[in-house]
Amino acid sequence: MALIRIALINDYEVVVQGLAAMLSGYRDTFDIVELDAGTTVARPVDIALYDTFAATAGDGDEVRTLTREPRASKVVVYSWDMGEPLIEKALANGADGYISKGLAAHELVAALLAVHNGERRVHPIPSGSPAAVVGDWPGRHEGLTQRESEMLALITQGLTNVQIAERTHLSLNSIKSYIRTCYRRIGVSNRSRAILWGIEHGFRPDHTRSTDT
Repeated sequence: MALIRIALINDYEVVVQGLAAMLSGYRDTFDIVELDAGTTVARPVDIALYDTFAATAGDGDEVRTLTREPRASKVVVYSWDMGEPLIEKALANGADGYISKGLAAHELVAALLAVHNGERRVHPIPSGSPAAVVGDWPGRHEGLTQRESEMLALITQGLTNVQIAERTHLSLNSIKSYIRTCYRRIGVSNRSRAILWGIEHGFRPDHTRSTDT
């Protein structure tokens, strides 16, 4: 069976490298031909896997642009947000699949295969199963959760709380709660110091491309 060519897409190098590590045990199934910090694809791939960490959701312009890229046969959104309205918008936006970031590596592989084979488009966490802690993200080794890290990344990018709410589809109260716990973990007391900490610890987007995996 021919290997499935896949590009991993997110603006943060640590995120795409974490995804690559998740899939590294499945080299008999996938050929990771690109790690893209950005939303373009340089070479033909069977699947472009779009990770929404600190990026717009599946209903945003980035996914719409990616689905129009002729070098990407299928586009799959990889997200924590499994709300039905957002999934419907992502699929209407041209996405071929939508997969929860709470799946373990073997479940992610099964989901990608199902999308690739046209068998099933949407893959939430199985009912009754806990969300897996997978992949990597900036600040993980400083004790930040994925959501706290995402809030800090968006703050470091200069977004306001209202803009973060629009991007992540979270309530303002949830965002404020994540930001408060983030401040405690990194030992800062205000937004300016959090931004400085973020700049010093890799929370600015990389915007680089690697095709050597």
